[in-house]
This record gives sequence, C-alpha cells and structure tokens, in this order.
Amino acid sequence: MEQLKLFDLEIYQLSHQLEEEIWELAVVWDYFSKSALGKQIVRSADSVSLNICEGYGRFFYKEKKLFFYYARGSLYETIEAVRKAYVRKLISQEKFEFLSGLMVELGRKLNNYIKTIGE
Repeated sequence: MEQLKLFDLEIYQLSHQLEEEIWELAVVWDYFSKSALGKQIVRSADSVSLNICEGYGRFFYKEKKLFFYYARGSLYETIEAVRKAYVRKLISQEKFEFLSGLMVELGRKLNNYIKTIGE
C-alpha cells in the first residue's frame, strides 16, 4: 500500500513527533494562551506533516517539490511560534531546547529530501 511507504519516511515520522509534542504542550495552556498562540502553533505544526503527505501524493515533480517547500515554510512558522512560547514562559527551557533540536533535524532532513525530488 502506497501510504505505508509514506509513513516510513523519516521526515514524516519527525513531523508527526513534532505535532504530537506541540499538541501536548498547547492543550493544557490557559484560555488566553490557547487562543492567542496555541491554535496557531498547533496549526503550523500540523501543516508540516500535512504538506509532506500532500506532496508525497502528487504525481509531478514540480508539484511534489512545491508541497515540500510549503512544509518547510510551516516548519519555520512553528520554529518562531515555539520561540514565542518560550519567551512568554509557556514552555520550559528544557522543552524549548528539545523542540529546537527536533525542528533543526527535521529541517535538515527535509532540505535533503527536497534535493532528491526529480533526480
């Protein structure tokens, strides 16, 4: 089955881990924090894996690449949202460093994957 190959991609697995970590953080924030930053950080983190999935399902290389670029853009949005959450004391330094490391690794692997599309 084609989608099972998608789930084996390391970039998909890392993006899924990221979105689950983000969800676990934001779901317990107070109402104002959820409304102001929580919804946005969850949407941007979810968008990374959703665009990876959509790109994987596209037939033409240019289309595939475009959605992986969208995923990268959503990753950068998530990086900034995590930074805001840390500055606003919504997450600990330990969690900030963990998420930052995860996002750097995902970004590196996503860039490498994008380079292989169409080769």
